[in-house]
Amino acid sequence: IGAVLASVGGGGLLCGILEGVERNYHGSNEIRSNLVRGTKVVACETEGAASFAASFNSDDGSIVCLDGIHSIATSLGATSVTPAVIQRSRRHRDRGDISSSGDEVMSFVCTDGEAVQGCVQFASDHRMLVEPACGASLAPLYSDRLRAKLLDQLNDNEDSVIVVEVCGGSGVNLDLLKGWKESFLEK
Repeated sequence: IGAVLASVGGGGLLCGILEGVERNYHGSNEIRSNLVRGTKVVACETEGAASFAASFNSDDGSIVCLDGIHSIATSLGATSVTPAVIQRSRRHRDRGDISSSGDEVMSFVCTDGEAVQGCVQFASDHRMLVEPACGASLAPLYSDRLRAKLLDQLNDNEDSVIVVEVCGGSGVNLDLLKGWKESFLEK
């Protein structure tokens, strides 16, 4: 697996993904271990709800608390992440540094427009509706800017699989999706 992309709010889902990668990395099953070795985990958020990015990239390693959620991706929004997700993310990254395996945690922050674009394209491609919180994890696939960044990060692993955790469809319907598209993509 080259990369696992997931939207991040408070960090629970990302903790679970990192736990799964770690469990299989250190497990007794060599096939599973080889499958996840070198996996890049991509934490995806929107501008205005990027509490993971702020904390993960802080110089002193402290948890940053946002003053509020200023994004269309309100179901993604958490003003701060759990300290556990920062600890697990750094452990995953450090294991990659020590072993030179390529394990990494990356933070991708998209605009609200890129998140909505991900929702619209995903609906068109797969006939499934997702809300902008999920659109954040789809943005690296559908946004030219973020796709170039992702593929650049995977340059040593061009044939690897990209897994996207697709979640969050209870807060969307066709009318909402149409309104978001008109507000963010048809200006």
